[in-house]
Amino acid sequence: MGKGASIFICLAVASLITLGLVMLASASAKWDSSADQYSHLVRQVIWLGIGILVMTFMALLDYRILEKLTWLLFTVVCAALILCYIPGIGDDAGGDTRWIVIPVIGRFQPSEPAKLVIMIALASWFAKYQAETKSLLRGFVIPSLILGAPLLLILFEWDMGTSAGLGAAGLIVLFVAGTRMRYLGSSVVVALAMAYQMIRTNPNRWERIVAFLDLDAHKEGRGWQQWLGVRAFGNGGVEGMGLGNGVVKQMNLPEHHTDFIFPVIGEELGVFVTLGIIFCFVVIFLIGLGISLHASDRFGSVLGIGITSALVIPAMMNIGVTTASLPNTGLPLPFVSYGGSSLVFSLAMVGVLLSILRRSHVIDTSEMPEVKRKVLEVRL
Repeated sequence: MGKGASIFICLAVASLITLGLVMLASASAKWDSSADQYSHLVRQVIWLGIGILVMTFMALLDYRILEKLTWLLFTVVCAALILCYIPGIGDDAGGDTRWIVIPVIGRFQPSEPAKLVIMIALASWFAKYQAETKSLLRGFVIPSLILGAPLLLILFEWDMGTSAGLGAAGLIVLFVAGTRMRYLGSSVVVALAMAYQMIRTNPNRWERIVAFLDLDAHKEGRGWQQWLGVRAFGNGGVEGMGLGNGVVKQMNLPEHHTDFIFPVIGEELGVFVTLGIIFCFVVIFLIGLGISLHASDRFGSVLGIGITSALVIPAMMNIGVTTASLPNTGLPLPFVSYGGSSLVFSLAMVGVLLSILRRSHVIDTSEMPEVKRKVLEVRL
């Protein structure tokens, strides 16, 4: 791990963002040719500029400062999630209370910063109590409460996709930190039972599951979005229909610029570009894992694996949904889909990874002669 790792992860992220901007420009062709036709693209570029500044700041900041701010950040995020439920502040667009309206900033999704803050809180806890990770109280119960409190606030916003992805990332952190498998196994069973009960008693969610099991039979109803997504991949084939020539986005494909941008890419640019997207996330995963393994302290190690999981798991879930391999959950594709909150805080997480890398104990090979000379001087 060294400069090469930072270059590769930045190239992977830059490739995803660039593709997202290009496809957002293509998606704008679906909307009326008015002065506001490219308003989504303009807003995304503005959020990108903010995100790059945030990423740069986080990369230059010593990530260990975040450990000292853990509980302040955790309290602020939980308060922001609670605001989603307050009339006049929470925005219930689409029937779900996932956003809050902030003056100047506009609509803001608190679950996005919650991903980073939850990982900071878990990493801080396990760094402090690393000798007690096998215990029931400090190795499982309290970390589960740290994860579960904001997770339940997100879940009862009916944002089940974010809850599932963040919950899976949190379980990975607990597993890597050393929590006993029997505790994790029991928590998974309870979570699955709870999720089933919530889905079964909610007609909207249950109909999505039924439609997922037979898309052809429900292509005029709840399965319409996923059915069109699969059709888009079929239309694109290997080489694609050409940028801007996609037809599925013209057929009222819901969220074609956010949650379902991946099939639009497949239709217009073909299978090799979609495989390139998957490859970029594999690069992010491998480098994030390497950064975690070579971190200079326990906090950085756990935080690195948590951030990597929080970035990659939602991406794999989005790809699974849009290829009809998973039920529809409503998750954006990180770095690619339209969305200011998602883009800014995804870049912030990359910045934290770069900060951990800059302060890792791995020595750059170019510095080896100088290091060897100093070691000889000490020995003499």
